[in-house]
Formats: sequence, C-alpha cells, structure tokens
Amino acid sequence: MEENFEQLVAEFNVSPLSSDVLQKITLLLQSKTDEALSSFISQEYQSLFTLEHKVWQLLSEDSHHWFNDLDYSVFFRTLVSFNKNMIFNQDSIKDHIKVSLLMPNTIDQINSIFKQIEQTIDDNDPLITFVSLWFDNLSFFIHEYPQLGHSPIIIQMNKYVADHFIISEQFNFYLSQLRQSQLSSSIFTTKQLFYMKTCSFSLNVYFYSNPPSFDYTPGQVLQNIGDEYLQIIQIQSYTIKLWSTELLTCMTHLIGFIRAFLWWNGETGTKLKILLPTEKILLEYTQAMVYIIDYKADCAYIMPQWINDETILMDSVLLFLINIIQTQNINWFFHPMNQLSDTLLKLGELPVYYQIHLCAYGILSEILTDEHLKELKFPDNIRDFFFQMLEHAWHNPLKRCKQIPITYFLRGLRHQLILLMLLDKD
Repeated sequence: MEENFEQLVAEFNVSPLSSDVLQKITLLLQSKTDEALSSFISQEYQSLFTLEHKVWQLLSEDSHHWFNDLDYSVFFRTLVSFNKNMIFNQDSIKDHIKVSLLMPNTIDQINSIFKQIEQTIDDNDPLITFVSLWFDNLSFFIHEYPQLGHSPIIIQMNKYVADHFIISEQFNFYLSQLRQSQLSSSIFTTKQLFYMKTCSFSLNVYFYSNPPSFDYTPGQVLQNIGDEYLQIIQIQSYTIKLWSTELLTCMTHLIGFIRAFLWWNGETGTKLKILLPTEKILLEYTQAMVYIIDYKADCAYIMPQWINDETILMDSVLLFLINIIQTQNINWFFHPMNQLSDTLLKLGELPVYYQIHLCAYGILSEILTDEHLKELKFPDNIRDFFFQMLEHAWHNPLKRCKQIPITYFLRGLRHQLILLMLLDKD
C-alpha cells in the first residue's frame, strides 16, 4: 500500500468521496506510529502536501455534504490525529516541513470556513465539529511554534475570530448559559463549543505568540465579557467536582484566553485592574484559581506536553496565579494555605508539562516563609531544565519554542539557592 500512496492521493484529489480510496488512505495513516512518522513524511512529502491542502480546499467550499459520509468522517478524524502527532514530534521532523503541510494557503480559505459556520442554522452541524478539530490543531501548532503567530494569515484569522465570534451577541449568550450553577448538557452544542473552545483557544495561543498589535483594547474586550467571565469563574470553580467534559473544555479555554490577553506584550499587571478593580474581587478570583488547582492537581490526565484540556487548564491557572502574585502584592493571602503548598509540591514532582513545574516552584518561592523552606527538599528539575533550554537555544538560535519569561526560571533557581543557604546555616 505504501507504494500506492501517491496514486491514492492523486485519486483523492480528483474524487474525494471515493469510499475505496478514503478507506485505503485512512488505514495507511492509522498505521503510522510515532517511530514511523518521520520516515513516512519524508518519503511521501509531496503526496501529503497535496492531501493536506486538498482538505483545506474542501473545508473552504460548501462542504456540509462531505461530513454526512461515514468514510469521509473516519478519514478526517484520522488525518486530524496524524497531524497532531506530527505537531508534537519535536525532533525528527523539520519545522519548515510541518509549516508547509499544516498551514493554509490563503486567508480566503479560512474566511470561507468561518462564514459557513456563521450562516448555518443547525447548532449541531457536523461541519462545525470537524472544522473545530482542524482549527484546534492549528492552535496547538502555533503554541508549539509561536513564531507562526506573526504570519499575516494567522494575524488576519484572529482578527476575524475577534470581530465575528468573540465581540458578538452570540458569544455573550453562550457566556450567560455558563453562569448557571446547574447546567443542562443540551447547552453544549457543537456551535457553542466552537465559540467557547476553538475561538478562545485560537486567541490564547495568538497572544502567547506576543503579536505586535490587536484591534481591541483590554477595556473594550472586558467591557463586553469581563463581568460574565468573573461570574462564571465564581460559580463554576465551586462546582468543579461536577464538571462535565464539555464544561471542562469551556473553562479551560476561557481562562487561557483571558490570561494570555491580559499579559501579552510585556504586561506588568495594569490590565488586570480592569478585570479585578478592587481587592475584594481580586481575592475572590484568586481563591477560585486556588480551588481549581487543589482539585485538578490529582488529575491523572495532566501530561508532559501541552496537549489536552487538563494540562492546558492547570498551566493557565498557575500562570494566572503567578502573574497575580508577582504584580498585586497579596503574598500574605497565601500564607495560611498549607494545602496549596502541598499541592504545588506534588505538581513539582510529577512528570507534567515543564511550565507547570516552573510556575509551581515560582509560586512556592514567593509564598513560603523561611521556616517552611527549611523543611522542604526540592528536586533539581528547574536547574536541569534551565541548562537544557540554554543548550537547546545555543544549537537552535532561530527557533522560538517553549517561550517563558526568564524570571520564571530565576525564581525557581532562587528558591533552591535560598533553601541551600538556610540548610547551610543549620
């Protein structure tokens, strides 16, 4: 079958709904394990390029009827999974290969897809489900390769997302649904999840890439959604044990979007005052973040890669918390929170996403007293990871991956140095 991949893709390019061709391509893609992925992409690059961009073309056309075909649906999900594996294969597939395969050709294709979603009257249109998977992969890709956030296509795409989906009555309506303490599963339509997850996710990674400008000020965005966002956090953080998969998704990406938006472009906490204008509101929000950390830290689904909702949620909440601690002078608020310290220590010892480690240690270094520091033993994760990143940067000076302010590293290292000095005094 490998010898026929070029022929299969050529046939797909002419007749995308041929069941026989779809099934054969699907089986071939499913057979590519992580070990075989790199060599397969290298050998079949041109055919994969044709396949990926044909799918972009199909999505940008009036493609509703494609997703009523079972073979096409299975093929599409398989290709989405194949692409996600490609995105997170950091070492053996060259960056420019991934970019050429995964990025769309034109902004017109993206705009056409978005217009189809806006125009559909079916809130559970299967097109939206598959488009969401496709764009979520694009967001994962931009997070792993943040330099792509500065490309004209991605800038224009996120401008459309902000103009048509975030700053909209429909987005506000979906937010109002999430303010209820008891949520009906019926509210989580595919269209609602596109707005809440896919659009928020896209803007989250866009601001993570530190774009030079954005059409809306924090005041304009937060005037539109800020109050409802705070109400959702206050209500749903206390119901976290009852979160469905869909609510987890909505909470994850709302928190991620708001955090990234408030801290992009070298922010030092002034934008936070727009969202949290009084100490009372600030402390209530901080307590809600702590509730989420305490509960979700025991989750078995927090991964070493930024690859699923549980990992993204923990990363976003910890980043929000460390940003608050660094800029709002409320360290005293955390001193009686022994459970939080225990939770952060646990996270620091688990094989989880590197930024979770950095934030956990950074927060501990700010909120613990010297007496508490004496009692703790810290692994060498932060120091080792710091030097690994320096070495990686030395060998790949043009690559912009794993962005994080240097202060996050230094706070973790400072924590270890304080501990060593205190132990030496004893």
